Amino acid sequence: MTARSHHDLLAWQEAMSLAKAVYSLTSTFPREENYGLTGQMRRAAVSVPSNIAEGAARATRKEFLHFLSIARGSLSELDTQLILARDLGYPGDFNATSNQTATVFKLLGGLINSLGKQA
Repeated sequence: MTARSHHDLLAWQEAMSLAKAVYSLTSTFPREENYGLTGQMRRAAVSVPSNIAEGAARATRKEFLHFLSIARGSLSELDTQLILARDLGYPGDFNATSNQTATVFKLLGGLINSLGKQA
């Protein structure tokens, strides 16, 4: 597999780490959540690095910014779902995952600001 430009982006790298953490976290959730909150959280988590990668592969900065915005929306969904899972009393280290989410928010914000200033 050859390296792609998005592989060099810290936002993508951290989003990949977050997605893996969400898979690990949700593996401890009740089985009845497999098609509920577990699936939603995993899809939202995977959407973040996927949209960063897709945006980086697009032809224009405007398109990249659009996909970064979608990634940030998915991250907001995941943040909400993490709070809900914690409030429902599901097992797991929600502080660590919330901290990773905050880190990715900051990195996405910085990338969006940087690309926006280049326009």
